[in-house]
Amino acid sequence: MEVFSFERRIKNYSNYQNILLVGEGDFSFAICLARAFDFAANMVATSRDTRESLMVEYSKAMSNVEELESRECTVLHEVDVHYMSKHPCLINVRFDRIIYNFPHAGYLKGSRSCEREMYQIWYHQDLVRGFFENAREMLTRVGEIHVTHKTTYPFSEWNIVDLACQAGLILVHKEPFSKWDYPGYENKRGAGMFDQTFPVGMCSTYKFAKMLDHSTTSGFHLGTTSSGPWPRYCGIWGPHMEL
Repeated sequence: MEVFSFERRIKNYSNYQNILLVGEGDFSFAICLARAFDFAANMVATSRDTRESLMVEYSKAMSNVEELESRECTVLHEVDVHYMSKHPCLINVRFDRIIYNFPHAGYLKGSRSCEREMYQIWYHQDLVRGFFENAREMLTRVGEIHVTHKTTYPFSEWNIVDLACQAGLILVHKEPFSKWDYPGYENKRGAGMFDQTFPVGMCSTYKFAKMLDHSTTSGFHLGTTSSGPWPRYCGIWGPHMEL
């Protein structure tokens, strides 16, 4: 028998939405949402890292992952944004919200890299472009893609709104981001400095929708409209699948 649950919200997100989190570091943003919802079966949290590497790179990652699993959130590792729409556990699922906080491709030249150099900006743009192209295929008809990104130079040179437009998306809203709206969230660096936080500075959350559907995404709550079996349609009851 299905148990009725009241809606629980935190900022832009609700337990009535199917939510995909992309590029999680130590999974602290996912934990923040899961605690707000109490029961997180509506969430899939993904990381580019292996489960084993999380233990080495992030001091709180494994405890966060274990808590997410205890709250029925599906956790997936080794998910590449360039191919995530074809992932065996995601290919038939559609999401109301897809969230990518502070995308970063890493450094092409290691410690000799500079964020202001054009090749580095292109590298980041390739990551974001691949994300948008895949995320668009994974949205419900009235779903939204949320990207939180620094708005100052040189990060403004990524031109993420233009990249989204090229992928068939349109900007429906942009709002200032404050990490204090998400208790417990720790924005980790990655790129060789995994367990360190970085100053977010001036940044915003950009909200995108499918270009043909953008007129339906503003002004009212979007409920759960997932297509395909949900959750764990691929026959697993957690993240422990071999890729």
